[in-house]
Amino acid sequence: MPLSVEAITAQHIGDRQEQQDRVAILSSRRIRGAALVVLADGAGGHKGGAGAAEQVIRTAANLFEDWSPNSESPETLLGSIVHEAHVVIRLNRVLTEEEPHSTVIAMLLQPDRVDWAFVGDSRLYHFSGAQLLSRTSDHSLVEMHIKTGQWPEAERHRHPHRHVLLQALGHAEPPMPDFGMAAPLRAGDTFLLCSDGLWDYVTDAELGKVLDALPPRQAAEVLVNAARHRANGRGDNVSLAIVKFSEKA
Repeated sequence: MPLSVEAITAQHIGDRQEQQDRVAILSSRRIRGAALVVLADGAGGHKGGAGAAEQVIRTAANLFEDWSPNSESPETLLGSIVHEAHVVIRLNRVLTEEEPHSTVIAMLLQPDRVDWAFVGDSRLYHFSGAQLLSRTSDHSLVEMHIKTGQWPEAERHRHPHRHVLLQALGHAEPPMPDFGMAAPLRAGDTFLLCSDGLWDYVTDAELGKVLDALPPRQAAEVLVNAARHRANGRGDNVSLAIVKFSEKA
């Protein structure tokens, strides 16, 4: 059954002095039905975090513009985005004497298929209606300790080291991205990409209910407002992208 897709982005600076997140939806001028959604959460130094996140978006746009699905797999494209952005961020670190780094979640849309790659703790959620089908597993200290049973699940949102990353673009060690894919796509499938400024304050179940009940633009407004309210004046930058599939009228 033919599907229609609605895709939006939203951001809020939170209680920070600077917006260091970047998010973009890139369409292909050459490949019908292909698009790339990229979200990056930067950090480090005066303007360094914003610059690192911006570099992720620029790298993704350049590589996607030249991408040919006949000669390069989705995983190859996504891996190249991760590794090339990392190299440039490392070079900027040397030139600027800052310590920039960034997370990345990049999702490639093609007809009836979605592929993604990520590094860090920016997340991708896949819902069917309100039901969570999958989400990415953070490259963070708290995620590692929860997986190994050393810390209880409750520590995810309250441990003082919950935002310590084991991997990020710009770190000394080259990133090792994780990959995922979903196919076939069905009406009711919704993909949410977001920074920790959202998921740290809104539960997975709440995300699913809002995304199922509302169109993407309204859902984004509700979710951002919920995160802002619960942050109680201590909130991080909030960034998200929503891609929702429905039956074509």
